[in-house]
Amino acid sequence: MSPIFKTVILLVCSNVFMTFAWYAHLRELNQKPWLIAATVSWGIALFEYLLQVPANRIGYQELTLGQLKILQEVITLSVFVPFSVFYMKEPLKLDYLWATLCMLGAVFFIFRSRLVAV
Repeated sequence: MSPIFKTVILLVCSNVFMTFAWYAHLRELNQKPWLIAATVSWGIALFEYLLQVPANRIGYQELTLGQLKILQEVITLSVFVPFSVFYMKEPLKLDYLWATLCMLGAVFFIFRSRLVAV
């Protein structure tokens, strides 16, 4: 399995944990004191870091730091939109499409040296 594929898989899993750590408390723990929500979020975030740190180390073997960051942002948006719509019951907005198009532009510009080299 290629390092980039491993990186993507680990970052997707990491982002699922990250998204729940950052936002699920708004739905599940909104009646609890913020300190409890923060403690639960930190516990979830531990699993995020256990996946994210190896993902970045593996990815950095073949990708630049900028490429890793843009990859992370694209994955974040790809995880956040379904989370927002299906878990948080937020309406699907056209703004997600515009944000996705902007991210695709960022992907093009940060990876274009790899595309031209191929």
